[in-house]
Amino acid sequence: MRRSLRILLPAAAAIYAAVAVGVLTTSPLVRLDWHVAMFKPYKHWPWAQGPLDVFIVAGQRGPTAVAALAWLGWRSWRTGSVRPMIVFALALTLLNASVGAVKLGVGRLGPHYAHTVGSAELFHGGMIFPSGHTANGVVVWGTLAYLAGRHRRAARAAAGAMALAIGLATVYLGTHWVSDVLGGWAAGALVLLALPLCEPFIAAVERWLERSRWPGRLGWSGWSGPLGARSPPPPARARVRTRPVSR
Repeated sequence: MRRSLRILLPAAAAIYAAVAVGVLTTSPLVRLDWHVAMFKPYKHWPWAQGPLDVFIVAGQRGPTAVAALAWLGWRSWRTGSVRPMIVFALALTLLNASVGAVKLGVGRLGPHYAHTVGSAELFHGGMIFPSGHTANGVVVWGTLAYLAGRHRRAARAAAGAMALAIGLATVYLGTHWVSDVLGGWAAGALVLLALPLCEPFIAAVERWLERSRWPGRLGWSGWSGPLGARSPPPPARARVRTRPVSR
């Protein structure tokens, strides 16, 4: 894992930086954005618009986060370990902080609100670069695959397919430029690749929760001692027979 991170983390950061520079310098990447936006895929294949409008909900932060938290909460309750909840909360925090900061700094407008053909539409108060839809799809589904106990390869493949489909769907619907989606994929990948590096912090939070007995306060009555361990049943009390007192 460490060797892979040494390659993948700088590669994702370099791709993210290259896409950002391409947008900021109005490079050929911006011309590609305009070619695709003016092509208007949703008008060429209108039959797909309805299903993709529904599917794109899989990339929205609110519905997917609620569904993921419900499943992870159930899993934490079953196993007596709060680690899945900690990992997911940390992933969402890193996503919101990193992507939100770039969105605010760039201020890019989306294709439906663009003013000047050929312009990158920067610093107009928009919140379109990088694509939060795409980055959220990468992080949420990727984190679930990261936490998968069984069928991890299948979970990774499914997460990759979901992230790819969500990004392409936003381009089809015209809500994002191509470069927004490329940036969203890279931004989400950076968050996922940072999770293994945060394992010491995750373990420290887990130990703190263990000492403070938070799982017990949340109603996880089976939890006691180290996280993930169920408390043993109390020993049976021996019955003491007493002889009747003779008078």
